[in-house]
Amino acid sequence: MGRSTDEQLEAKEMDIRSLSSSHRQTQNTPYIHKVGLAPKQNLLKEFTATVKETFFADDPLRHFKDQPKSRKFILGIQAIFPILDWGRSYNLSKFKGDLIAGLTIASLCIPQDIGYANLANLDPQYGLYSSFVPPLIYAFMGSSRDIAIGPVAVVSLLLGTLLQNEIDPKKNPVEYRRLAFTATFFAGITQATLGFFRLGFLIDFLSHAAVVGFMAGAAITIALQQLKGFLGITTFTKKTDIVSVMHSVFSTAHHGWNWQTIVIGAAFLSFLLFAKYIGKKNKKFFWVPAIAPLISVVLSTFFVYITHAERKGVAIVRHIHKGINPPSVNQIYFSGDYLLKGFRIGIVAGMIALTEAIAIGRTFASMKDYQLDGNKEMVALGAMNIVGSMTSCYVATGSFSRSAVNYMAGCRTAVSNIVMSCVVFLTLEFITPLFKYTPNAILAAIIISAVIGLIDFEAAILIWKIDKFDFVACMGAFFGVTFVSVEIGLLIAVSISFAKLLVQVTRPHTTILGKIPRTSVYRNIQQYPEATKVPGILIVRVDSAIYFSNSNYIKERILRWLTDEEEQVKAAYLPRIQFFIVEMSSVTDIDTSGIHALKELYISLQKRDVKLVLANPGQVVIEKLHASNFTNLIGEDNIFLTVADAVLTCSPKLVEELDVCLEKETEKLTGIKI
Repeated sequence: MGRSTDEQLEAKEMDIRSLSSSHRQTQNTPYIHKVGLAPKQNLLKEFTATVKETFFADDPLRHFKDQPKSRKFILGIQAIFPILDWGRSYNLSKFKGDLIAGLTIASLCIPQDIGYANLANLDPQYGLYSSFVPPLIYAFMGSSRDIAIGPVAVVSLLLGTLLQNEIDPKKNPVEYRRLAFTATFFAGITQATLGFFRLGFLIDFLSHAAVVGFMAGAAITIALQQLKGFLGITTFTKKTDIVSVMHSVFSTAHHGWNWQTIVIGAAFLSFLLFAKYIGKKNKKFFWVPAIAPLISVVLSTFFVYITHAERKGVAIVRHIHKGINPPSVNQIYFSGDYLLKGFRIGIVAGMIALTEAIAIGRTFASMKDYQLDGNKEMVALGAMNIVGSMTSCYVATGSFSRSAVNYMAGCRTAVSNIVMSCVVFLTLEFITPLFKYTPNAILAAIIISAVIGLIDFEAAILIWKIDKFDFVACMGAFFGVTFVSVEIGLLIAVSISFAKLLVQVTRPHTTILGKIPRTSVYRNIQQYPEATKVPGILIVRVDSAIYFSNSNYIKERILRWLTDEEEQVKAAYLPRIQFFIVEMSSVTDIDTSGIHALKELYISLQKRDVKLVLANPGQVVIEKLHASNFTNLIGEDNIFLTVADAVLTCSPKLVEELDVCLEKETEKLTGIKI
C-alpha cells in the first residue's frame, strides 16, 4: 500500500518537473510567432479568384497571354481542333505506326459493331455507321492520342434497355430508331455542355468503386443477353436481370435450343478466349486477339454458306444495308412526347459514355506521360455524338478493348481513328453483302469474349482491402445491375457514392493528439502509441472543413472527447483538464454555422472552467474568425501558430495548480497536512 502511494507521489512530481521544464523552455523562447492575417482582398477579386480556381484550375488561357490578335486567333482554332497543332509535326514515321494500329483496330471493331448494334436493338449497319463518322470528328477535335472511338458494350446495353422501355423495337422499329437518334443527340449536347462550361468534375462523383461494380454487373448482364444468339433461342425475355434471363434460357431448353448453333458458338468462343490468352501471355502477340474476331466471322460465315446451316435453324444476320451513313436530322424528335424521353435517356447514356471515355483517356495518357484536357475531351465527344445523331449513328465513346489494342499496336496520334474509319467506309461500300451468312452465334461469342475483360477481380479485391465502404458501393452497383436492371444498378452506384460523400462530410474524423518523444511534434495517439498526452491539456484535431452539415456534430464530438478524458483523469488522480486545444490545420474552411458552433463550444467549456485554445487556423478560417469577432471573444492570445507554441504557453499556468493538486493528493494519501 505504501509502495503504491510512493509511486503516485512520484508520478505527480514528474508531472511538475515536466511542466517546470516547459516553463524554463518558455523563458528561453522569448517570442512565439502569432497566426498571420492576410491583407483583406477586394470582394470582386476574391470572387473572381474562387471562380477561376473552380472552373479554370488548369489555366487554359495561359497560352494566349501577351500574344498578338492574329496569334490568338490561330491558338483559338488549334484549341478547338488540336489536329492543326500536332499535325504540323506529323511525318511518315508516325503514319506507319498509325496505319498499322488503325488496320488492327478496324479488324476488331467491324465484328464488334455488328454485335453491339444488336445489343442496342438496332440493325447491324448502325453499329458500323457509329464507327465511321464519330471517329473522324474525334480525330480532329480530341486530345487523346490513344483512345479508339466507336460503340461499346455497356452503353449499347444501357441504351437498348432504356429505349425498349419506351418503344417496342420490333413493333415500331422506325419510332425506336428515331428515339435512339434523339437520345444520341442529347447525349452529345450533355457532353459538350459539361465540357464548354468546364463542369467535368461532376463525373468524378461516380466513384471508381461504383464504376468497377457497375462495369462487372453490366458485363455479366451483356454476356447473359448473348445466350439468345449463342443457344439459338428464338423467343427470349426483354428483361435484363439474371433471374428472368436464366428462367427464359432453361424454360426453352427442351424445344428452343439449336445444337448446331451451340457447336458454332462454343467452338469459336473457345478460339477467341485462346487468342486472348495468347495475347496476354506474350505482349508481342497483341495482334492475335485483335484479328481473332474477324477471322472468326470469316470462317463461320464461310462454313454456314457451304453447309447451308441456316436451313437447319442456325440464325444468321441475313442483310446489312450497303452504303455510308444516310442523314437523320429530320428523324430527331425536337418536339412531341418523345422529346423529353429522348432527353432523359440521352443524359444517362451520355454521362456513362463520358465516364468511360475520360477514364480510358486518362489511363493511356499517364502511360505515355502527356496531359489530357478533360474538358476538351468532353467537347470533342459531345460534338462527335451530335454530328453522329444527324448521320444515323447512336452513342459512341472510347472503347477500352480497342484503345488497348490501339496502344499496343503502336499508334502515335489520332490518325489511327481516321484509318479505322476509312476501313469501315470501305466495308460499308463494298463488303457488307458478304456478312449475309454470318451466324448470330459468332457475334454472341465475340461480345462474350469482349465483355469478360470488364470484370476486374483484382480491382474489387483491392477495393475490399483499402475501403470497406467503397466495397459496399462496388457490390451494390454489381448486384443492382445483375439482379434488377442496368438503370437501377446505375442509380444504386450513384446513390452509394453520394451516401459515402455525405457521411464523410457530416461525420468528419476527429482525433486526440499527443507529443512524440524527443520532438515538439504532436500526432494522433492511435497512430503513434508512443505519443504522450500533456497533463492538464487536451488536444483534438478536426480533419474537415466546418460547415452547417457537420458543425453540430463536431461540437458534440469535441465535448464527448472532453467528457471521456475528464473521467480518465479523475480515475487516475491526474490534474484536471484546464486547456482544450483545437488543432485546425486540416480545417480548410468554416461557415457561419461553424463559427456559431465554436461559440457554443466556447460557452460550454467556460461552464466547465476549461479554456478554449486554437492552433494553426488557415488563412480562410482566421479571416472569418476575425470577421465574426470570435477572436475577440476567446482572445487573440489564445490563437497560436502551432500546437507546440500553445502547449508551451499554457503549461506554465498549470504548474501552480499542480503544486496545489499535489499537496492535496499527498495530504489525502498520507493523512499529513502540508
